[in-house]
Amino acid sequence: MPENTLLSFEEKISMKLMSLFSGYGYKKFKMSKFEEYDLYIENKSFLKSDNIIAFNDPTGKLLALKPDVTLSIAKNTAENESEPRKLFYSENVYRVSGNMHEFKEINQIGLEFIGDVDTYSLCEVLNLAKLSLAQISDSYVLDISHMGLLIGLLESTGLPYDAKEEISGYIGTKNSHEIRRVCGEYGVDTVLCEKITTLASLYGSIDKIIPEAEKLIVNDTTEKAVNELKTVCTALKYSGNADNINIDFSVVSDISYYNGITFRGFIENVPGSILSGGRYDNLLKKLGKNSGAVGFAVYMDLLSYLDRDNDRYDADVLLVYDKNASAEEVFNKVNELKSEGNRVFASSVPCKNIKYKTKIILGEE
Repeated sequence: MPENTLLSFEEKISMKLMSLFSGYGYKKFKMSKFEEYDLYIENKSFLKSDNIIAFNDPTGKLLALKPDVTLSIAKNTAENESEPRKLFYSENVYRVSGNMHEFKEINQIGLEFIGDVDTYSLCEVLNLAKLSLAQISDSYVLDISHMGLLIGLLESTGLPYDAKEEISGYIGTKNSHEIRRVCGEYGVDTVLCEKITTLASLYGSIDKIIPEAEKLIVNDTTEKAVNELKTVCTALKYSGNADNINIDFSVVSDISYYNGITFRGFIENVPGSILSGGRYDNLLKKLGKNSGAVGFAVYMDLLSYLDRDNDRYDADVLLVYDKNASAEEVFNKVNELKSEGNRVFASSVPCKNIKYKTKIILGEE
């Protein structure tokens, strides 16, 4: 029997991803369905949604069904990690799904590297993100950015935090008009404003965008960011792992949590990003941990947008046999069909509600 013929498309992808991660030394992390509500409410800007299902346990403690896994892993990290921790997870999270405006139990698979994030470690996580997309579809792209370039440019403006956050949001939507408006309201230098506006529009291959990013260097923060991005991209390129990777500085995340490379993965025919991640040392600092961290998550609920041939059918073959046929005869035919890799639904009646690819009537060619 072909491997995994009884698994759904999502289950097959899940198994492939977990096998991929474990092959690089990542260990499965298992957590409770619940966390203290305060962990999420104090870090709600880190979450994809601030809608949280909360309840009181028998002791009166306020708990929440987990809307995120990374926060729980960060919370359970030692204050000073002396050795790297490589973790992956396959967990259900509870949050509002897409445009449905209702809570859903959503399977999320991802990994986290916690410790000294050197160049290889960062490249390994990026390559695993790329390989994860490749497990789902041949038509994919991984867009990478570096928050340090944005943070450094915003540092030079002298803008208040709220204005920086506003501009960060407009960079995410590539809204040049609104970037210029905010800069104008606060009297930001015209040349600096144009550099920020240019940042939002930069998108393309590594070879094309790195030289353009170097033109945006204005201080130590931006120089460090561009150099790290260039180092990582060079390592990926010369190790043969840079295919399907673009640089896109509109890939932004909350500047209070993310401090380095960020990235998103896209699959053809899936609206929005199906994978997102980045370096989030600032989150660990906020939780009192002295460590680096980088990771990503794959949003398995979005796989429903893909064409899943097997899931459209209950069986490959509907085998209809006469009630007078012997059980041995039916078994032999079922086993023959299954040996060819088919999923077989055997019945003595035609079964109008069964979705199948092929119908065979036992005794007819």
